[in-house]
Amino acid sequence: MVYVLSKDNKPLMPTQNHAKVRILLKTKKAETVRRYPFTIRLLYDSTEYTQDISLGVDAGSRHIGLSATTETKVLFEADIQLRNDIVDELSTRREYRRSRRSRKTRYRKPRFDNRRRGDGWLAPSVREKVETHLTAVQKVHEILPITKITVEVASFDIQKIKNPDIQGTEYQKGEQLDFWNVREYVLFRDGHQCQCCHGKSGDKILNVHHIESRKTGGNAPNNLITLCETCHRGYHMGVVKLPKAIHRSMSFKDATFMGIMRWALNDRLKGLYPDVHLTYGYITKNTRIEHNLPKDHYIDARCISGHPDAKSTCKDGDVVYAYRKIRCHNRQIHKAKILKDGIRKRNQAEYEIKGFRLFDHVSYKGWSHYFIFGRRKTGYFDIRLFNGTGKVNNGSVSCKKIHMIQPCSGYMVDRYIVPENNT
Repeated sequence: MVYVLSKDNKPLMPTQNHAKVRILLKTKKAETVRRYPFTIRLLYDSTEYTQDISLGVDAGSRHIGLSATTETKVLFEADIQLRNDIVDELSTRREYRRSRRSRKTRYRKPRFDNRRRGDGWLAPSVREKVETHLTAVQKVHEILPITKITVEVASFDIQKIKNPDIQGTEYQKGEQLDFWNVREYVLFRDGHQCQCCHGKSGDKILNVHHIESRKTGGNAPNNLITLCETCHRGYHMGVVKLPKAIHRSMSFKDATFMGIMRWALNDRLKGLYPDVHLTYGYITKNTRIEHNLPKDHYIDARCISGHPDAKSTCKDGDVVYAYRKIRCHNRQIHKAKILKDGIRKRNQAEYEIKGFRLFDHVSYKGWSHYFIFGRRKTGYFDIRLFNGTGKVNNGSVSCKKIHMIQPCSGYMVDRYIVPENNT
């Protein structure tokens, strides 16, 4: 897909006519806006005909899945990796500031405390992820005329577990689908692992077993336990026994984050875009299984968009853009380790070295999937692949042998193709 903008920077429908795009660029009737994803801007007046495009957003605390689809075609899909180092960075900064105050100033009593958290305050780690979600949606709006947004905000609906009779258009899906909500919660609670053999059987199919009968204990979460199909079948045959003590303590950090972020993200999206809807993970999972689709963030986003049967326009498979949120600047002025004679070495390199910045997208020997992970003033850089592996020439490549593809703008962006036989 080549994404097209009008003369006034309004997004138009993308095109697959690469020959026409090359002619427009060659005759100076269009200009390249960005390389990944490849976007052009027309330099002449054109019609602004568009179709209805639905954007599915698989929100999460570690990854975001995006899928923009029409009824039959997939126009854009992406997997965005979020930052999870904010808490550690703030803790390190707090330690440095505390040691610097005790080292360079005398103690005095605080004169007054006029600090107050405003309405709608969010912790920095949560706020950064909310803003990344908003930026992700904005990036898709910049290249496609999105008409509808649907966001998955949680794997299960706690309110419905507490009150099965809750009303609403999203809840009127039948009794069997309601049980999928509780089932997804139990699988999440047990870490998607058999509580009897803990994965030793090698059976990847998981079932939710009723400890007491449905008539006695019902479908309450405390009456359900995760078992693999082998242990489940063995229990009903009298061969396998359930453990006496079921340990359920696990980390709910991600679920807590989604609970905090849910309404903040929803309110801010509704303030920016006209047609925004919410959905839950158990509905997405039910849709994915019904249409026999694999588990992946962008696949879930495709199901969330409402068009799970939409097909990619690439013959080789699904084209997915990989984004990684990175730190824009290093705010620690000096290195933590002090040299001899109390010399504090600066921790910040120059803004640009030989015209390159950290995490710029570059090509080396015709291969266009490298990023700059380290720089030296001598002009020798450490270039690697998107995931940080594949260090070239022991991390020492001359700047004369690399070519700029796309400067860094807060995100690393790459593209890969998922073969159709693997989906």
